[in-house]
Amino acid sequence: MSNALATRIAEAVKAAMRAHDGTRLGTLRLLQAAIKQKAVDQRVEPDEAAIIAIIEKQAKQRRESIAAFESAGRSESAAQERAELDILLEFLPRGADPEEVSAAIETAVAEVQAQGLQGGAAMGKAMGLLKASLGGRADMAAVSAQVKARLAG
Repeated sequence: MSNALATRIAEAVKAAMRAHDGTRLGTLRLLQAAIKQKAVDQRVEPDEAAIIAIIEKQAKQRRESIAAFESAGRSESAAQERAELDILLEFLPRGADPEEVSAAIETAVAEVQAQGLQGGAAMGKAMGLLKASLGGRADMAAVSAQVKARLAG
């Protein structure tokens, strides 16, 4: 792990060990394991964008778990997942503000419509453009819902 984000994660692991913070340590070790797995699978050291994608994926998993635990009435488990999500979010870039997200959606939809795309192709192309501009800075599930609504109406 040679890039700045990977170094930050490694330093956070050391700090969590020194602080005897089990939740933080466990979450960060799982993150490091996912990064290492990506490196082994692709036989190349993941760059910062790949690490951000891994963190986003783990954050998405935590959000889904929180929803499942809350619907099952398991508030203690949901709180644990929420704590892990907060730890992961520390390593993502600053979030895009709602105005920036709306402007990016408008730009992407306008570009897709100018190309004459419709339906699933338009959605896929728009999301590809938005992933490039907003990746790691916005909840892409929420962005997807906004794009779908914008394309429909």
